[in-house]
Amino acid sequence: MSGRLVSRRDDVALILGRDVSRETLDRLDAYLEALLRWSSKINLIAKATHGDAWRRHILDSVQLSGHLVGDVRSICDIGSGGGLPGMVTACIAAEFWPGADLTLIESDARKAAFLTTVARDLGLKVSVKRARIEACEPVNAQYVSARALAPMPLLLHYCARHMAADGICLLPKGRNWRLELEEAREAWHFDADVEPSKLDPDSVIAVVRNLQAVEEPR
Repeated sequence: MSGRLVSRRDDVALILGRDVSRETLDRLDAYLEALLRWSSKINLIAKATHGDAWRRHILDSVQLSGHLVGDVRSICDIGSGGGLPGMVTACIAAEFWPGADLTLIESDARKAAFLTTVARDLGLKVSVKRARIEACEPVNAQYVSARALAPMPLLLHYCARHMAADGICLLPKGRNWRLELEEAREAWHFDADVEPSKLDPDSVIAVVRNLQAVEEPR
């Protein structure tokens, strides 16, 4: 996406593929304000990205919600960090899928405290679990997301723990996505639709379905 649009609401509509209410935009703005404020004390996002945080972090995370379709019942964001994309998804889900259960898994105590505080302040239906991904009780989510967390082979291992049998993974990946998918197929069977990022020509969103571990030879 190049240039600036008339408003941030137009930005979100373009990236999401549907218009959003003023209330949703207010939630996203309030979340961004809290993200930047807390980032002055704890490392939530890189300092170099603060000036372009709306595009680099909020809109980039909005993309994932465009892949939520139909009756969305449960979403799990693993390694949530500062809430990207999990908290952004929660802001959007409050309008379009208010009945969905959202779980954010984050092991760092300060980051988990940030997520809990923001969810409470914004009135979002979010459960924050302070735990390591591999130790947290399985969530059995319909959708699992993760951003800038791990290489694809390990990432799919994390996702498999917390997704339902028919679940879908929404995984933003950078320029090495082809190699990561190739390496992941050594340990996993899966179907993947790869959608170009609307913000970065070198990045994609991998939509992974039918995830199943490759059986070890006996």
